[in-house]
Amino acid sequence: MRVLLLSAYDARSHQAWHQVLQQGLPDWDWTLLTLPPRHFAWRVRGNPLSWSSSSRDVLEADYDLLLATSMVDLATLRGLVPRLAALPTALYFHENQFAYPEGDSQHGQLEAQMVSLYSALAADSLLFNSRWNMNSFVDGVSRLLARLPDAVPDGVPEQLAARSRVLPVPVDSGSAAVAERGSAAALQLVWNHRWEFDKGPELLLEIASAIADRGVEIHVVGQQFRQQPAAFAKL
Repeated sequence: MRVLLLSAYDARSHQAWHQVLQQGLPDWDWTLLTLPPRHFAWRVRGNPLSWSSSSRDVLEADYDLLLATSMVDLATLRGLVPRLAALPTALYFHENQFAYPEGDSQHGQLEAQMVSLYSALAADSLLFNSRWNMNSFVDGVSRLLARLPDAVPDGVPEQLAARSRVLPVPVDSGSAAVAERGSAAALQLVWNHRWEFDKGPELLLEIASAIADRGVEIHVVGQQFRQQPAAFAKL
């Protein structure tokens, strides 16, 4: 099995996903193309332009399967590289743009949602890391289409749901370190998300404040960035 794997916004969680996937299927012949996890709006909309110009020979090689993350603008990429249009394609969702918390730029969010919708329509199979992620995507598509003024086809959410399934992120259990439970605390809480607003740091701060005097140890880990929500400074 020759597989082309595309990760358009290759953050650490996406890296862990495709690394364990490749380790778990060592007999498959993997070709990997990635783009760095920065300039989100440009990555989501610009990845077909970047890859079709810089890696066209890789894209036009012989494969049996195309596996892309949901950050890939699949519809545009298959149009720019027609050879990919005939390749069986699966789109994997770590998250979806319809469940992303609202920020300052609603126009940017709509753009990302439309890219995600077109990519889903261009894929043969949609894979989600959880049932919640799958359901919130299909529901989000329904709400978006209901807002559009006219010429909206019927049955799009149902069409996407029919080609969707849940496939949890693979975990390399052999590399997990298991520590003995200490006696210093009855409970230890680990928060292992990116230090960004969409992960709900305000709620974490509320929880920490509520249990600060109960002997609970809180471990705030995860990827950090130069700009961080104010809640982390308070923590």
